[in-house]
Amino acid sequence: MTRLTLAIDAMGGDFGPCVTVPASLQALESNPHLHLLLVGDPDTITSLLAKADSALRARLQIIAAESVIASDAMPSRAIRASRGTSMRIALELVKEGQAQACISAGNTGALMGLAKLLLKPLDGIVRPALMTVLPHQQQGKTVVLDLGANVDSDSAMLVQFAVMGAVMAEEVLAINRPRVALLNIGQEETKGLSSIREAAAILHASPELNYIGYLEGNDLLTGKTDVLVCDGFVGNVTLKTMEGVVRLFLSLLKSQGEGKKKAWWLRILGRWIQKRLAKKFGHLNPDQYNGACLLGLRGTVIKSHGAANQRAFTVAIQQAEQAVRRQVPERIAARLQAVLPKSD
Repeated sequence: MTRLTLAIDAMGGDFGPCVTVPASLQALESNPHLHLLLVGDPDTITSLLAKADSALRARLQIIAAESVIASDAMPSRAIRASRGTSMRIALELVKEGQAQACISAGNTGALMGLAKLLLKPLDGIVRPALMTVLPHQQQGKTVVLDLGANVDSDSAMLVQFAVMGAVMAEEVLAINRPRVALLNIGQEETKGLSSIREAAAILHASPELNYIGYLEGNDLLTGKTDVLVCDGFVGNVTLKTMEGVVRLFLSLLKSQGEGKKKAWWLRILGRWIQKRLAKKFGHLNPDQYNGACLLGLRGTVIKSHGAANQRAFTVAIQQAEQAVRRQVPERIAARLQAVLPKSD
C-alpha cells in the first residue's frame, strides 16, 4: 500500500482545529504517502493553513461541514441531528471508500452510534468496543478494552471483547497464544458482578482462547496479561485514573527542586536521577498512546481524547495509519468466523 487517505473530524474535541490542523500537518510531514481529508469549517481550517508548506498542503483537502456535534450532546439526539456535521461526513467518507479510516476527538457516544450505523458491525459482534494498547513495565504491551464505548456490558459482549482483543494481540502485536484476563475486584472466582462471572465461565470453556482468570486494577501495567477485558464504564475510569497518575508523576519529575537553591553536586545528581526516571517511565506518557481503535466494525475508526494536544492527536492519526496498513478489521473478521461461534 502506497497512498493512504484518512478523514479527520477537524472540529471535534475540546480545542478543535487549533489542535487537529497542526497535528495533521505534523502527520503529513512524517509520512510522504499520507493524504488527509480535513472535515469542518473551511474558513477556520484555511486560516490555520496560511503558513503551511505548499508540498504538505498539496496532500490535504478541506471538506466542508455545516455544523459540529457538541461534546456534551446526548448521543441519541446528536445522531438524529447529525447530517452535515463534521463527524458524520468524516465517517461517510470511509463508508463511500474515499478514505480508509476516520479519526475524531468528538463525542464518544455519537461516534460509536454513527460508526455502527454507517459502517456496520462485523458478523457476530453486537456492539463495537474501544481498544487501546498500553505499554507495561516489562517493556511489552497490553491490549485493553472496552474503554468507554459500552457503559453496561453483558457476559456475551465481554466474551466478544475478549475474542477481538485476543485477535488484536495475536495478529497485530504478534503474540502467540495471548493471555486473556477479565478485570475484576478480586482474583477469587466468586468475586465480581454476575456478568463478569458468567463471561469467565464461557471463557474457561473456550480452548481457542488462553484465558487466565481475573486480574485487579493494580495489575494494569504489570504485564501479567496480554489482553485485559472489562466494560466501558470500568475501563474508562481505570484508564483515566492511570493517565492522571502518570501525568502527575512525570510533572513532578520536571518540577522537582524548582525554586530551591542547592549545592552544585546536588543539582547535577538531581538532573541525572530525573533523566534516568524519565527514560524508564517516559514511555507511559499518555500522549504517546493516544487514540483508541473502535474494534468490531467493517471499517477503521480511531477515537482521540477530547483534550488531546497536538502531539497526542498526531499519535492518534498514526494509530489510524497502522490500523489500516495492518488490515485490522479484515483480520478480526477472518478470525471471528473461526473463534466466536465456538466461544459462544
